[in-house]
Amino acid sequence: MKRVENKVALVTGGASGIGLSAATLLAKEGAKVVIADYNLDGAKEIADALVKEGYEAAAVFLDAGNADSIKAAVEFTVETFGSLTVLFNNVGSTNLQKDLDVVNMDLEEFDRLVNINLKSVLLGSRFAIPHMQKAGGGSIINTASMGGFASDQIRTAYGTTKAGVVHLTKYIATQYGKDKIRCNAVAPGLILTPAAKNSLPKELLEIFTKYNALPYNGEADDIGYAVLFLASDESKFMTGQTLQIEGGHYIANPTIADTNLWASNQQK
Repeated sequence: MKRVENKVALVTGGASGIGLSAATLLAKEGAKVVIADYNLDGAKEIADALVKEGYEAAAVFLDAGNADSIKAAVEFTVETFGSLTVLFNNVGSTNLQKDLDVVNMDLEEFDRLVNINLKSVLLGSRFAIPHMQKAGGGSIINTASMGGFASDQIRTAYGTTKAGVVHLTKYIATQYGKDKIRCNAVAPGLILTPAAKNSLPKELLEIFTKYNALPYNGEADDIGYAVLFLASDESKFMTGQTLQIEGGHYIANPTIADTNLWASNQQK
């Protein structure tokens, strides 16, 4: 089934994790895909592997903190495949050592995260929209986060920028909907990307599982398939929305996991 056949997609941060999943699924479902990443060698390796399998893909360098680099990635996509109809703004960054509470956070880190997590989404969309208008429409998908909906003891800048992505998504949807350009976002919870698996202790992963409504944490494809849906015409009447994909982590009274444990102990 070719769910995105004849579409041209640019996936930023496409060399690993969620971006890799989305780029692979889009290519296998018929889209021509450009994988943009700071890790150009990794992006090329993935694109080459997809081409060998019979899909259409290419790679380009991307520094999401640089406007000229973002514009160049958009132009490369159009020059390579003739148009641009799907943009997945997926690049994001965090730093647990510097992005702390309001009093103690590194202000330079705040500026860096605003630039990478939020401004890159604005710029990617800004450069892509004229091409989508020429193509007769398109779909922009942004990576937000559950950190944009719930606060924490640290990661103040990260959560603030991701909340900004949620609202920017609505602005883009409002301003360009009449051009048949849709804009939606995905807000992942804890996703077991290679980076998460390698950096988070088992005990911390188990804490997340404990508070999920589902008995497991997410995988990259759980987000990748949502991106595929938003890129396809299956979601053609959906815009300005953010899909919260977090295993039910935030849907219940936060005490429920502990009260269930208490009730279980009372029965013993």
